Amino acid sequence: MDEQQKKLKVEELLTRGVENVFPNVDFLRDLLMSDKKLTLYTGYDPTAPSLHLGNGITMMKLRQFQDLGHKVIMLIGDFTAMIGDPTDKSAARRKLSPEEVKSNWQNYKDQASHILRFDGDNPVEVKFNSEWLAKLSFADVVELASHFTVQRMMERDMFEKRWEAGQPIYVHEFMYPLMQGYDSVAMNVDGEIGGNDQTFNMLAGRHLMQDFKQKEKFVLTIKLLADNTGKKMSKSEGNTIAMDDSPEDMFGKVMSWPDEMIINSFVLCTTVPMNEIKKMEQDMADGANPRDYKIKLAQEITAAFLGAEAAKKGYEYFTTVFQSKELPDEIAEFVVDSDSVIEALLVSGAVATKSDARRQIDQGGVKINGETVTDYEAKLPTNEDKILLQKGKRFFAYIKQK
Repeated sequence: MDEQQKKLKVEELLTRGVENVFPNVDFLRDLLMSDKKLTLYTGYDPTAPSLHLGNGITMMKLRQFQDLGHKVIMLIGDFTAMIGDPTDKSAARRKLSPEEVKSNWQNYKDQASHILRFDGDNPVEVKFNSEWLAKLSFADVVELASHFTVQRMMERDMFEKRWEAGQPIYVHEFMYPLMQGYDSVAMNVDGEIGGNDQTFNMLAGRHLMQDFKQKEKFVLTIKLLADNTGKKMSKSEGNTIAMDDSPEDMFGKVMSWPDEMIINSFVLCTTVPMNEIKKMEQDMADGANPRDYKIKLAQEITAAFLGAEAAKKGYEYFTTVFQSKELPDEIAEFVVDSDSVIEALLVSGAVATKSDARRQIDQGGVKINGETVTDYEAKLPTNEDKILLQKGKRFFAYIKQK
């Protein structure tokens, strides 16, 4: 690409969805406009079976670096996951076993390959931080800890809040930013990117790079995708999209987002040009129906994470079930030996627990043959061969009684 094209790509990388750049934007801009090939990474702790939309947003930023020819590392935090990131946690996270960690990270590369290139020229490299963290001696850990003060650790909001609330703060939780920081040293990277909720952890690595390597490390933080109440979309909040969701679920979840999220979601979760996004924002301000743009958003996100065919499938399902008020072509059937609606919800897989079933009923999310269920003790009709069970807007099942 020529100099002007490169400049435009660099400016989009530095501005689109970016919250902050350390030490400053000019420092990183100069690096990107030079001929130096940078090495950078983002860490993904395998604390769930699937990556989620927030991970996808950081991967889109990594892809911008990759397209400019820089070396991208996808770091699997198989060691740090066994402690758990305390970021935004009101209590210590349960430590994962090695078996749980291994099970969770195995699907990550396949999911990430929809966004990042793992073959061809300049492929993404996958690394695991157990390669170096598991080898540290106790003396090494003491030396690492000597680079930070307790006062600095207590600057983190969640530690301060837990302290004021009289909730426990475990010493091992202080180890997490130390270990994430040491990842940068072990890989000798030029930079790290992540959500703005990871700023403290990433700056810990910047501090250690200066101490151990006498090297400046850039940190680029990305805005979080949040709803109109400010709650971030994340697996810890339970309101996110998983990268292995079905096309129907992924498309439908996007369509359920409030209109206020549309523009920010286009910026963070898609590659739609910014001039088109600004035009959509103006059109909606002038009275255009937000639903039309939300459909486009759902198509873009589903295509990015699952492929074009999946986006088509998700759209067809949505228009069939929700716009035409028709049932999907294929609905699974389940046999129950009880007349309890809650039991039908459990057997069909609509819910995982009885408490979840009650919560769905409280929220008006359960229907039998199109009628909303309002009673925990509700019974299935006894005079019908096949009963239509619906949970929310996307789950349908036929129930038969023995």
